Amino acid sequence: MTSIKDIAKECGVSVATVSKALNDQKDISQTTKDRVLEVAKQMGYTTNQAAKALRTNKTNNIGILFTNVGSDITMTHEFFSQILESFKYRCEKRGYDITFINNRIGTMKTSYLNHAIYRNFDGVAIIAADFNDPSVKELAESNIPVVAVDYMYDNCATVLSDNKRGIRAIVQHAYNQGHRKIAFIHGERTEVTLERLSGFYAACLEFGIEVRNDYLYESKYHDINRCADCLEKLISMEDRPTCIIFSDDYSLIGSLNTVKKRGIDIPEDLSFAGYDGITMAKTLNITTYEQDADGLGKAAAIKLIDIIENNSKPETVILPGKFNEGVTIKKLN
Repeated sequence: MTSIKDIAKECGVSVATVSKALNDQKDISQTTKDRVLEVAKQMGYTTNQAAKALRTNKTNNIGILFTNVGSDITMTHEFFSQILESFKYRCEKRGYDITFINNRIGTMKTSYLNHAIYRNFDGVAIIAADFNDPSVKELAESNIPVVAVDYMYDNCATVLSDNKRGIRAIVQHAYNQGHRKIAFIHGERTEVTLERLSGFYAACLEFGIEVRNDYLYESKYHDINRCADCLEKLISMEDRPTCIIFSDDYSLIGSLNTVKKRGIDIPEDLSFAGYDGITMAKTLNITTYEQDADGLGKAAAIKLIDIIENNSKPETVILPGKFNEGVTIKKLN
């Protein structure tokens, strides 16, 4: 088995230099580090992670909390799966493995925090969860380095989409197209929903659009049936809106059948706008706001690893997305 001494001899450097290179320390040149790593790879050197963990109290393992919540979010959902894949890629590139957190150890029920302690994670990313769940809060407020995506806790890093900017972009486009009667079918009361509602009210005030209570409906994210019920109520109104903003693209796409059955053409008779910018929405050329899923995953990985390795202070990162004009908001005469 190849040892550090063997690598040092081959490279013509000290054992200490090889150790620094293998542990990605910064007090040696990048040229030397690259040379050591290349020779180690050629000689088939592998680190003893168990021994390294005992020596450094670091396991190079990061926990992921990704649980189904009330909106039936799963790893097959495009937006969240992109965040997860981006996060995983950046962590693995930095030498970290990822392991999913659950509330069981074998057959024994436990808390998320106890599972994280049991696995001895260097840090944890909360990507999808019921953020108000006491067990999730306990984990976020622990001494373990934590980054949360799309939710703010007091003492952990946060990575957010700029939800206010996203809704404003949609309202502004609808306004520019001549719409003054704008409805909003928003998701359930979460941090994200409150940000979007705040952005909606602010944008309407900015552009002089009346916010009508009968144009506001609470649905659930990605719940096509419940959203369709809200849509039915809106299109049945005598003074119905000319433009409807949906909580997410899935809900909008699922609602197309509802209006089709009623003989309503989109956008000739009624304008639609979605949110998220999933592939299907872009394929159908739907007006939507595309969240930067890859950027969210990347930022979450960078912030968490920075806390783990440099003991940096938790910060909040807010990422803008991109407005896709599409063709589902008609220009009114």
